[in-house]
Amino acid sequence: MAVSTKNLPIQVADDSAAPGTERTLAILEVLGRHRAGLSLTEIARELVLPVNTVFRIAGTLHARGYLQRREDDKRFVLTNKLFDLSRPQVREKSLVVCALESLKWLRDEAGETTQILACANHKMTVLEQCVSSQAIKVSSTVGLQVPMYSCAPGKAVLAHLPGDELEKFYSAVTLKQFTPSTLATRSALAADLAKTLKRGFATDIAEGLEGIHCVAAAILDEYRYPVAAITVMAPSFRLKKDQFEKIGRMCVEAAEAITQRLLA
Repeated sequence: MAVSTKNLPIQVADDSAAPGTERTLAILEVLGRHRAGLSLTEIARELVLPVNTVFRIAGTLHARGYLQRREDDKRFVLTNKLFDLSRPQVREKSLVVCALESLKWLRDEAGETTQILACANHKMTVLEQCVSSQAIKVSSTVGLQVPMYSCAPGKAVLAHLPGDELEKFYSAVTLKQFTPSTLATRSALAADLAKTLKRGFATDIAEGLEGIHCVAAAILDEYRYPVAAITVMAPSFRLKKDQFEKIGRMCVEAAEAITQRLLA
């Protein structure tokens, strides 16, 4: 049985060959757990470290852009710098940079929020988005992770994975029912992935969240491997099923344009 480590204490090894690195990583990890931020004293208490040690390391992390210190309560919070460093690249080109033009084009053509997402640990991570100008719209936070099987971009990627990698996904992930529409059995998901591969785009009919529809296409590299996906997301009352084909073709066009920029 898997055991959650979310609430377990973060250990700082006293016998580490690189104690400074150990403490720096521990500070980043503890702030990752406390997204509202912590004061110097609170960090020191959590990690059982001297306040002056925390002050020195946090000051360096702040100066290098990894931490931000709020003006109101002087608490330290993580910035997006670590996330930015880990953003995927193809041929040493930034996936996000190559996708921005297509993200904006797709948003303007579809009139809805668009996002680019990549897979990490069997989940899809939001890398960038262009938010709709509609009064009622759907958006999320960059860095948000969602299950692959309950969102259109995740299914677009899954549909293009080699068979052995898809088997690893099924072995590693327990399919859960988030809404009445979630494809929470292997047979149902496999059938949907086959449709996705055939038509070139994936759909999400309120499978992750009630009231939200999405359409997405995979972004492929030169080996036809899915490195990411581009998606249109909107309230279900506006993005209806009879629009999926049209929006899906737009997503495919946008994905192909991104691939061309990555490989140019």
